[in-house]
Amino acid sequence: MWISSIFDDFISLIYPKICIGCNQSLLKHEECICTICKFHIPKTDHFTIKENNLKKLFWGKVAINSAAALYEFVKDSSLQKMIHALKYEENKKSGIYLGKQIAYEMKFSPFFNSIDYIIPVPLHPKKEKLRGYNQSLCIAKGIKEILKIKIDTKSLQRKVNTESQTKKNKYSRWKNVGQVFEISDNKRLNNKHILLVDDVVTTGSTLESCIETLRQFEGIKVSIVTIAIA
Repeated sequence: MWISSIFDDFISLIYPKICIGCNQSLLKHEECICTICKFHIPKTDHFTIKENNLKKLFWGKVAINSAAALYEFVKDSSLQKMIHALKYEENKKSGIYLGKQIAYEMKFSPFFNSIDYIIPVPLHPKKEKLRGYNQSLCIAKGIKEILKIKIDTKSLQRKVNTESQTKKNKYSRWKNVGQVFEISDNKRLNNKHILLVDDVVTTGSTLESCIETLRQFEGIKVSIVTIAIA
């Protein structure tokens, strides 16, 4: 054990772990982001208040059980750097780390204690092949690591390769993802409680489309978690 610790310390001297937020060296117990940068990311109250501003995005549109974003999205913040690293710099570890942070909040929340499966919002196969991975699946893996809930990547599929949502207005986002998802032909999710996982929610149009599609399963309940709400 002590030999392993000495070896890890030696490796850290040669290849120091760097905070994604401030580019300073991380301490041994820190992961992806330093304690100071993490402290300055504003957390939401979504895991303690059921009718929060994320859930309100879906009022009058689709029925959901619970919804929570871990953080408030702030432009040019450490959180934005982490999400950018996850989506565009192949930093899968940041997604797993953020998923674990979500799971720790879920563990003590009364709203997420009966989840049967985790479903990451799917990418179109072409886009996933180009990127090499699905960032939402990385987040889901972090949640699974803590809560031991199975991940389902088969039941919900993206059938249309839509354009990026980043620079679209609210109507364009909704139109862009209107009918882009489909379910596989099985009944495994009938009467199940699903946790739908995404990175950042702005208008909720993508998640709304996912939920509409999942409602084809009889008796399904859907809850949502994301890293951040913009």
